[in-house]
Amino acid sequence: MTLKALTQAQVDQYWRDGFVPKIRVMSRSDAERARAKLEDYERRTGGPLRGNLRHKAHLLFPFLSEIVRNNQVLDAIEDLYGPNLLCWTSNFFIKEARNPAFVSWHQDATYWGLSAPDVVSAWVALTPSTLENGAMGVIPGSHSLEQLPHRDTFDHNNLLTRGQEVMVEVDESKAMYLELEPGEASLHHVLLVHGSPPNPSAERRIGFAIRYIPTSVRQLHGEDGATLVRGADTFGHFQHEPIPRIEMEPELVALHKEITERNAQILYRGTQIKSYDDPTARGAYR
Repeated sequence: MTLKALTQAQVDQYWRDGFVPKIRVMSRSDAERARAKLEDYERRTGGPLRGNLRHKAHLLFPFLSEIVRNNQVLDAIEDLYGPNLLCWTSNFFIKEARNPAFVSWHQDATYWGLSAPDVVSAWVALTPSTLENGAMGVIPGSHSLEQLPHRDTFDHNNLLTRGQEVMVEVDESKAMYLELEPGEASLHHVLLVHGSPPNPSAERRIGFAIRYIPTSVRQLHGEDGATLVRGADTFGHFQHEPIPRIEMEPELVALHKEITERNAQILYRGTQIKSYDDPTARGAYR
């Protein structure tokens, strides 16, 4: 197979170690413009993006839809998972300045309900992500451990939906921290153990995580939707989601609410929480 974006060494690293530490997917200026658009919306609406707006925001904002469908990102994903691709979801991971928010050591696959571990996250930096502001750390090779048991903590400062953390001891001396400049992205496997510490710095850290799957993957715990971003979908496991034309288009706002509430029921299954906007919810969406 002819590679489109990654080198063979990067492909080999992904399958061996579970991640690619750094690729350039857009210019620094384009990333800064995306940040400016996000923060302009936040200023107009009176505060940081919260609740279900941090989940699948690419259905509401054209500038995020463009990032999800960015050819430089998709070329890299195609090099790993083939030409027929869906964006299953996207999530903002925003750490405010001098804030105790953190991400515990976890595997993404734990509550996602997908049929196979053929899932890759492109973590796109809209600001610098450094050791000083809480860059993501990964445990190389941990994706080969398959699914590990997790415990739910619902820690108020944990950016994960359930505050989930692996129930095994993590040797943090083996962690590699993925520092990124605006417009760079890391790629990581759905079973890779990863997490990140708080941001004690004076600046926000903004990451936009996009979750891609080949069209063969399906949802095991109810109806689900995804955006076809490349190729063809001959399986039809997911309802195809639309591309926004304008910011917060009323019809898409209503659809987004329906989609995120349905998705929350999958991710929070086994708890009393039914929505990312539930006042008892914790994590990245509050």
